Amino acid sequence: LVDYSEFSKIKMVVAQVLEAEKVAGSDKLLRLQIDIGDEKRQIVAGVAEYYKPEDIIGKKIVVVKNLKPAKIRGVESNGMLLAAKKDKELFLVVPSGDLPPGSTIS
Repeated sequence: LVDYSEFSKIKMVVAQVLEAEKVAGSDKLLRLQIDIGDEKRQIVAGVAEYYKPEDIIGKKIVVVKNLKPAKIRGVESNGMLLAAKKDKELFLVVPSGDLPPGSTIS
C-alpha cells in the first residue's frame, strides 16, 4: 500500500495531443507531442494497437507530469498517459469537461 504522502508526489495534469506518430520498429508505441500548459513535451505511449495517430491528435488526455524521463526504443519519454483496459479495448483517461492543458488533477 502507498500512503498519502507518497501518492501526493504524483503530479497529474490535463494535456492536449498536438502530434502523434508511430515509433519506428514498434507496433505498440506512439510518439506524442503534448501541450501541458506551461510547456510542450514528448511522451511515448503503448497505445498504437488501439489508436491511430490521426485519431489521437487534438484529444485531451491525463498525464503524469513528474515521471522521470525514460528512453523507450531509443525515444525519450517525459511523462505517461493514463488509460484503462477492459477485455481487448483500451480507454484513455480524459477530462469530462473542456479543461485547458495544464489543469491539475487532484
